[in-house]
Amino acid sequence: MSDVAISIKGLYKIFGKRPKKMLSYVKDGISKADLLEKHRHVLGLKDININIPAHKISVIMGLSGSGKSTLIRHINRLIEPTSGKIDVYGEDVLSMSKGELREFRRHKVSMVFQNFGLHVHKTVAENVAYGLVVQGIPLNKAKKNSRKWLERVGLEEFENCYTSRLSGGMQQRVGLARALATDADILLMDEAFSALDPLIRTDMQDILLKLQQELQKTIVFITHDLDEALYIGDSIAILRDGEVIQQGDPQEIILKPNDDYIVDFIQDINRGRVIRIRSIMIKGETVDGPNFNHNSVLEDVLPSIVKSENHKANVTNDSGDIIGSIDLKTVASAIARPAVEKGAETSYR
Repeated sequence: MSDVAISIKGLYKIFGKRPKKMLSYVKDGISKADLLEKHRHVLGLKDININIPAHKISVIMGLSGSGKSTLIRHINRLIEPTSGKIDVYGEDVLSMSKGELREFRRHKVSMVFQNFGLHVHKTVAENVAYGLVVQGIPLNKAKKNSRKWLERVGLEEFENCYTSRLSGGMQQRVGLARALATDADILLMDEAFSALDPLIRTDMQDILLKLQQELQKTIVFITHDLDEALYIGDSIAILRDGEVIQQGDPQEIILKPNDDYIVDFIQDINRGRVIRIRSIMIKGETVDGPNFNHNSVLEDVLPSIVKSENHKANVTNDSGDIIGSIDLKTVASAIARPAVEKGAETSYR
């Protein structure tokens, strides 16, 4: 199976009565504001090119109106593009017939919404079983399967409750269980945790990461929260006004922002808590000093480096083998806010 689950190339979305005609204006460089003012059309997405890796959590983020929710809804064709190409495991989504698209949505892609999208007249178990029933599985068998997923999200005692009686966090657990119950390889999560209180939100993030460690789904996660993106994302793409401004490894975006917008976006981040030492180590070098796992963050290693005689430390992999080193100067430099690298190229792997 390919390492790329979802390939998006040259994707444009223009909202209005004559989107095809407006496409040439957009490709010629008309701004989003001018397109609206002069032609009464709204630019949703402009020349999106992203490869979503299989079995990873890929975060699409940006402020309100950046196009992130519009983008994720193209993957399962809840929104039709003006132009572009979308392949899922090599299959052209845009060329699917109505029947093929229906089967694609039933079996290959599940979605979790911000507003939960639950059936208030159904029980928790019936909501989780819903996707299986749509697939043609008998209700009793589907409900039996749903119990497994309710256990995984900690709601096994609430299977006969109606969802209207649950808290927001519990309702979103139902939504997550329902999406997982269909056994779809791809999970689309559109601001799934944004409506939750901070503590409940953190709890849901931990549940998702724990499940992902075992299930290895391909997850596309939409958020406007950078802390959330850095916590759960294996890769991040940042959108502004319908365009991808930067995409890559979260550590790379923090250390090498390529645009003033990105610098402003990350300026309030506590870099000591999010930058991992693997991102700044000198590869292959061994020093006289303490050892730290490569996923350790800067603030955890800084006190020991300061106390060590030569202000250095070794970096080890998960097996305990030394794979590089760091020193006090490198750590201090990484904690400091970086300058913008104009025109820097990034990759999204």
